Amino acid sequence: MKRKYSKEFKIGACELVLKDKLKPQIVAEKMGLNVVMLYRWLSEYEQNGDEAFMGSGHQAPADAQLRKLKRENERLRQENEILKKAAAYFAKHPAEK
Repeated sequence: MKRKYSKEFKIGACELVLKDKLKPQIVAEKMGLNVVMLYRWLSEYEQNGDEAFMGSGHQAPADAQLRKLKRENERLRQENEILKKAAAYFAKHPAEK
């Protein structure tokens, strides 16, 4: 059965290794973890710091911002395409007075 660990638990385990200079094997054994999982947590914590371990379905702020900008970019491309088509239409069919 897959266990879920809180963000605080993961950060605590990582800090025992990084700040308290304990060996990962000892920390994993004392906390009842697989040492490979602890190494994976350490890698993520070293890369992302406090933004690590966002949880399932959540995004890091940088990823969320990038996704938002991509959506906005696509919307603007579509608007630009519509305006180009409208300009071409009105160039062919000038308004009658």
